[in-house]
Amino acid sequence: MPTDPHITLHGIPNCDTVKRARAWLAEQGVDYEFHDFKKAGVPAALPHWMAALGWERLLNRAGTTWRKLDEAQRAAVGDAASAGVLMQAQPSVIKRPVMQWRNGAVTVGFDAADWARRLKG
Repeated sequence: MPTDPHITLHGIPNCDTVKRARAWLAEQGVDYEFHDFKKAGVPAALPHWMAALGWERLLNRAGTTWRKLDEAQRAAVGDAASAGVLMQAQPSVIKRPVMQWRNGAVTVGFDAADWARRLKG
């Protein structure tokens, strides 16, 4: 597969899905940049991601970080603005991995078949 450093995988290194995604990319020989939310913060592209994917899709309500929030914090998230504030403050609440593809497309989650199609295109 061709290499393209303009592909960026966003996430946290200890996330199991991010680990699987990174391993798959390595197996395919894909050159990519890794953006660690924990170390580098949430990128300025967050509003673009929310516009492209919808804030509901980016917000991981099944994860540990969400479950650890108190009821008032969870109840306060009802729109893109409030979700964005929470994602900036608690990056682990963002569903992972977020992929920024060379054509500008953004996806969330790991789907090997979809990724293989995107890399061929």
